Amino acid sequence: MLNPIIAHDNPIPTPPFWGMKCIENIPLRALVPYINRTTLYKFQWGFKAAGKTSEEYKQWARKELDPIVNRLVAQSEAEDILQAKAVYGYFPCQSDGDDLIIYHDAEQKQERCRFTFPRQTTARALCIADFFRSVDSGEIDVVAFQLVTAGQQTSDYARELFTADKYQEYLYWHGLNAETAEALAEYIHRRIRAELGFSNQDARELSEMIKQNYRGSRYSFGYPACPNLADQDKILMLLDAEKIQVVLGDEYQLWPEESTSAIVVHHPDAKYFGI
Repeated sequence: MLNPIIAHDNPIPTPPFWGMKCIENIPLRALVPYINRTTLYKFQWGFKAAGKTSEEYKQWARKELDPIVNRLVAQSEAEDILQAKAVYGYFPCQSDGDDLIIYHDAEQKQERCRFTFPRQTTARALCIADFFRSVDSGEIDVVAFQLVTAGQQTSDYARELFTADKYQEYLYWHGLNAETAEALAEYIHRRIRAELGFSNQDARELSEMIKQNYRGSRYSFGYPACPNLADQDKILMLLDAEKIQVVLGDEYQLWPEESTSAIVVHHPDAKYFGI
């Protein structure tokens, strides 16, 4: 049954290709603009405001913390520490109730796999599947999936620092690794929006992008709208994850550690929501 609060009169974008694409050797400097420095500095590195106003903290961070980021980036480039890679792709699909059906091709509609998403118990009763054309509509929709990793080598390097009792340097690298993986996810998501033809709707500032001021949404598995981590095995299959050496480990966690997967929804009404 279609959710009446979600309109389905939005044009379906045409993807530049069907299937997956692999991107290796993504320069760290290309990802630096996407790093959430507030999260990096305050939560990963633990540098709190300590009585400073917002503007005072920004000025202090530019003087004291930005040079640390610049140093780590330069070291990574010189020693090839952080090896950012990604696979992403576009797949024909339709919804069927709470399910999203992924097809081998748009013509034959032969089912390849399907995802079952939970539905809100609130008045809106949203489900990720609602944002796609239904089987009954007769229209084929498009869904994107993405998988990114900062690579195993950067995790190994951080672990070596910890073993050598270089705890401050370990903290810097561990935090940078985590935030770079998130930056890489946003970098690929923006590429997808551009390829689908609506990146001109993006906010200009990263602070606004973080608030989802762009069209559609990127839902990561493990969060309320798609909590089933085991479903990541379907993403790894669809995207041929072996090309970037990402596997699903114990308790359905991605390995290397600094890796993330997501389903990318193009519908204009798609935003984060809880269950």
